[in-house]
Amino acid sequence: MDAGEIAVVVGPNGAGKSTAMKALFGLLRLRAGSVRFDGEEITALAPQARARKGMGFVPQTDNVFRSMTVQENLEMGAFIRDDDISGTLNEVYRLFPVLRDKRRQAAGELSGGQRQQVAIGRALMNRPRVLMLDEPTAGVSPIVTRELFERIVDIARGGVAVLIVEQNARQALELADTGYVLVQGRNRHTGAGSELLADADIRRSFLGG
Repeated sequence: MDAGEIAVVVGPNGAGKSTAMKALFGLLRLRAGSVRFDGEEITALAPQARARKGMGFVPQTDNVFRSMTVQENLEMGAFIRDDDISGTLNEVYRLFPVLRDKRRQAAGELSGGQRQQVAIGRALMNRPRVLMLDEPTAGVSPIVTRELFERIVDIARGGVAVLIVEQNARQALELADTGYVLVQGRNRHTGAGSELLADADIRRSFLGG
């Protein structure tokens, strides 16, 4: 993936989308194949080491510390940094203004969409070059889904490559530079998001017509 690119992985339930993303971040051990990042072999690296390389990962569930405040959650995202994080913190607050207003509130008291903003913001605190999002719009309203996708586009415009696993396939492919359709653990289709959306067979089989 190139800087600023948005790639989306879609497919039916059980296709292996989230499993593949967890394997990329080192949360699951590979039985075959390898993972390369910026040309470097990183298959044997632990998730924390991959984070130091510039990978950020936001899981679908349990992705915030519910008893900690919003700001404490964000600060935790910079745990491997030893420099001044205030500039990055302000960037996250500019991206998600509601988090600045609620920075002293416990993350567990927020709405689902706001917690997702916290989780994404925390991943951004480490200044990743690649941000991986596992089902970022799961369980949120259509309005919040649209807002989250808009912020994801903003993140990419800032030079971060974004890899998204999404059940909300049609909307996700609308913003994707590259889309992948996984079926039973295998990549069946690859192309620009607009190309996949225009393919009648793909729409009928995976996008509901």
